[in-house]
Amino acid sequence: MTWGFVTCGPNEALVVSGCCYMKPLLVPGGRAFVWPSVQRVQRISLNTMTLQVESPCVYTSQGVPISVTGIAQVKIQGQNEDMLLTACEQFLGKSETEIQHIALVTLEGHQRAIMGSMTVEEIYKDRKKFSKQVFEVASSDLVNMGITVVSYTLKDIRDEEVDETGRRARRAPQGSGYLKSLGMARTAEVKRDARIGEAEARCDSQIKEAIAEEQRMAARFLNDTEIAKAQRDFEIKKAAYDVEVQTKKAEAEMAFELQAAKTKQRIKEEQMQIKVVERTQEIAVQDQEMIRRERELEATVHRPAEAEKYRLEKIAEANRNRVVLEAEAEAESIRIRGEAEAFAISAKAKAEAEQMAKKAEAWREYREAAMVDMLLETLPKVAAEVAAPLSQAKKITMVSTGGGEIGAAKLTGEVLAIVNKVPELVKSITGVDISRVSQNSKYI
Repeated sequence: MTWGFVTCGPNEALVVSGCCYMKPLLVPGGRAFVWPSVQRVQRISLNTMTLQVESPCVYTSQGVPISVTGIAQVKIQGQNEDMLLTACEQFLGKSETEIQHIALVTLEGHQRAIMGSMTVEEIYKDRKKFSKQVFEVASSDLVNMGITVVSYTLKDIRDEEVDETGRRARRAPQGSGYLKSLGMARTAEVKRDARIGEAEARCDSQIKEAIAEEQRMAARFLNDTEIAKAQRDFEIKKAAYDVEVQTKKAEAEMAFELQAAKTKQRIKEEQMQIKVVERTQEIAVQDQEMIRRERELEATVHRPAEAEKYRLEKIAEANRNRVVLEAEAEAESIRIRGEAEAFAISAKAKAEAEQMAKKAEAWREYREAAMVDMLLETLPKVAAEVAAPLSQAKKITMVSTGGGEIGAAKLTGEVLAIVNKVPELVKSITGVDISRVSQNSKYI
């Protein structure tokens, strides 16, 4: 045997035992991997087995000997692992014939036991109860072997003649035996009941026929009476209806003429009402036309004149406001430019003073001479920056009180005054008096 997969059909199960398994591996209708020499594989059949259970010459609870034949369907349960394992322990290695013999003997014993606990009448009349008891008792016993009872059916019941030793002698002849007696008694009862029923039915039938004939005649007479009565009522009601119809017809003709006159009158009233409504509508239309003409005059003459007046007033007011705003904007622009220029000059002077201070720190040996040199280099730049805003101005407005210079001389004096204030600015920032240093220096 070589190693590999072993398969089985759906009607059998593989039992693999040996190495790697604490208990046998059960594979119903499938495949398993088997190692040769160290593992063993066996098969057990899961086919349904049909058993014919014979119980000859069994005494019932009344002491009457009868023979019973039952048909049972049993099989080893492959879906329940515990029952399959139990069946393997009990039947593995046995043939299917040996398994059938064991199940048959067990079923026969339970069938005989149930027959001894019941009467012949119970078994004969209530076969379903007998089959159910045998099925339940046998199932509880066979399940311990791993076998399931699929079904059990009572096939045949017969009684036997026995000799003095209690052994079965021969089958009861036709017309004798316990079951035959039961059948004859039941047959006699049925025939008796049938004859009685037939007589009672015939009597009831005749009685019912007489009653039906009587009822038919009474119904016929009653029907004729009702027809005559209905005919009379019809003639009376027809005469009354004719009178009423003629009356209603005359009333209808008079009502028609009256209604025609009323309708003509109503038509004339409606025509007059229509004329009144038409006249009223004409007056309303004329009133609306007058209102429309007034609104048209107002829209085409009055409103345009008022609109033109309002437009001219707004234009004049807008020109006045524009002139005022231009003058204010010009003055504000001059003030802002002056402040910006002064701030720029101050910031630049402060930056150059800091630069000079650093340069003086670097040039300690020159001291006052270095300051004078730096001042001489810076003065032209300061003068240029002071004069720069004036060179970029497009328009300058000067107001004079008449006590000083005017024109270009005034502007030149202003620039020189700003330049002369540079030594004072340097002194206030650095603490060095440039005027004193320049007087004492030989470089000046």
